[in-house]
Amino acid sequence: MLMENGIKPSYQRIRILEYLMSHRTHPTVAEVYNGLIDEIPTLSKTTVYNTLKLLIEHQIVNEILIEEKEVLYDVAEEDHGHFKCVSCGDLIDFNLNEAPPAVPTGFVVQSVHVYYKGLCNKCSGKQHKE
Repeated sequence: MLMENGIKPSYQRIRILEYLMSHRTHPTVAEVYNGLIDEIPTLSKTTVYNTLKLLIEHQIVNEILIEEKEVLYDVAEEDHGHFKCVSCGDLIDFNLNEAPPAVPTGFVVQSVHVYYKGLCNKCSGKQHKE
């Protein structure tokens, strides 16, 4: 995937991408770093930041900014949106089955992010019981 996008596949880049692909939990930079530091003692947070920035530039990874507080990362494989539960804090992926709304003539869309906020099915069930 890296070479296909013109990125030199260093060991650290490969492992960072593999981490994201195997941890579909929308990790932060700190979570990626902490998940790999035992395996790669020479890894720095700067390397993680720079690698994620490179992967974003090549549209391999999406940056998810939730409520301006925390930046999360997600492999850009299929079109999907995110649902943030305001009760338990879970961030849940969902498929986008419908075409996005039409864009006005002359506009150039560079990215689309679909983000809902509310109660997940577990938490909404809890509130109905109370």
